[in-house]
Amino acid sequence: MRERQANRRIRLLVAVFAVAFAAVLGRAAWLQGVEAARLGGMAHRQQHETETIAASRGTIYDRSGVPLALGEQTSTVYADPRAVRQPLAVARAAHELLGVDPNALYAALLRRNTSFVYVERFADPKAVAKLMAKHFAGIDFYPEEKRFYPGNTVGAQVIGYAGTDGNGLSGLEYEYQKDLAGKPGTKTIVRTPLGQAVDVIKNTPPRQGKAVFTTLDRTIQAYAESVLRQTVAKWHAKDAVAVAIDPSTGGVLAMAQAPGYNANNANRVAQGLQTNHAVSDTYEPGSVFKVVTIAGALTQGLVTPQTTFSLNYSIKVADRTIHDAEPRSTETLSVAQILSHSSNVGAITIAEKLGDADLMTWIKRFGFGQTTGLDFPGESPGQVLPLDQWSGSTIGNVPIGQGIAVTPIQLAAAYAAIANDGVWIEPHLVGRIGGQALNDFKRRRIVSAPIDDELKQMLTGVVDENTGTGTQAAIPGYSVAGKTGTAQKPTPTGYSDTKFVASFVGMVPVKNPAIVILVAVDEPHGDIYGGDVAAPAFAQIAKFSLQHLGVAPDEPQTLVKQP
Repeated sequence: MRERQANRRIRLLVAVFAVAFAAVLGRAAWLQGVEAARLGGMAHRQQHETETIAASRGTIYDRSGVPLALGEQTSTVYADPRAVRQPLAVARAAHELLGVDPNALYAALLRRNTSFVYVERFADPKAVAKLMAKHFAGIDFYPEEKRFYPGNTVGAQVIGYAGTDGNGLSGLEYEYQKDLAGKPGTKTIVRTPLGQAVDVIKNTPPRQGKAVFTTLDRTIQAYAESVLRQTVAKWHAKDAVAVAIDPSTGGVLAMAQAPGYNANNANRVAQGLQTNHAVSDTYEPGSVFKVVTIAGALTQGLVTPQTTFSLNYSIKVADRTIHDAEPRSTETLSVAQILSHSSNVGAITIAEKLGDADLMTWIKRFGFGQTTGLDFPGESPGQVLPLDQWSGSTIGNVPIGQGIAVTPIQLAAAYAAIANDGVWIEPHLVGRIGGQALNDFKRRRIVSAPIDDELKQMLTGVVDENTGTGTQAAIPGYSVAGKTGTAQKPTPTGYSDTKFVASFVGMVPVKNPAIVILVAVDEPHGDIYGGDVAAPAFAQIAKFSLQHLGVAPDEPQTLVKQP
């Protein structure tokens, strides 16, 4: 009986072992057959890790090779809270060496529901090396490039800035993102089950970003910004902008404004302060626009610079009566004097001879109502009322720069065309990318060379004549041509009696212009006239620029002799 029970137990045990063996065998067959591919892939992924190798962002330079934006090598420290053994010690060390908030870091290191938290981004590599020398478990770092702007405020609104991910967010950083960014590389690392790297089996190096060479001259840019800050402070103005162009190439030498901001702190600056007013904002130009009407009338043979008109103090156009800036009796003025005296009545009289349709043709010919094609994001085309929407009084507004809105870059480019013998060149901010020079900029003739000579001669009278409105733009030793503007700012019901834009745009030296400069001051107080507010700033910037560029005086007899 006992022997029979023992045999039964042995048979039961054998059966159990047989069933267990069959289960194990079945599981093995399942894993090796059905699950082999999936599990093999998991093992491969656990042992092979592909990392992205960041590409260095290209440097942005001024036209002479001075860096305006470049990459600064930093280190980013991170932690795996689940692997950290000494959270309090880590927090204290990170505070001491990296300056992080120890309380916030300590709380983050106690979170066990995540495997990644930043300790500090863009830290000093030397300080990071000291932290890593402490060999804290769960703490590691990787190199990371941070964008740095050595000029701080110089050209900030033009250069723009790149975000913490290295992508351009505004300005030239955004416009030329594709060229600056390059292409990241990759490397495949073989690791042990404990995560230790033992080999690199594939390495695709990154393609570094290209260098971008702007047409900006950092020295002129910095000086223009300084002059604008002084001008805004003197006249308690809302803001001011200046644009300087090389008329022979269309290259922008400076695009300055005040107030400015430090590009290194861009993420803490209000969006409005980052706006590039020279490109994105529009304003009614006032009398600087009169050159369009006169250029059209000269070209169509309706007038010559010597043609005279008997002009009353005011003129009635449809339901509007428009007068000159200063009360006067009826007088006879030539076309040249109409421009130099900035007579509203005279400009309207010439515009009426030109007619609505032809005036609109010349407005478009000078490039107003359309973008210039400047290589900068967010350029405004300005505002030009379509011809079919003109009223009877429009011919009295537009010729004197009312009822039309332009951008500073549009106006500067138009005057640059006059400086360039009547040929308009597409303005641009970048002249070379890597080793490739850019030269496919659009060109078109606006006026003939003889008419252009007449325009420049008349614009010279604005500065030279005792009765001209731009005498404060004069520069000893150089001939200067330009035009003042004093524009009332529009309101919902008409025009403001207290808010104006004072401007001056000119070229120097007239015989062979090396630079065209526009200065516009928004809402000055104490004085409103372009000849008093903007012309002196023009003269300061132009004089400095001519000396910096090494342009010899063309009228040395006018130099002021030093005692």
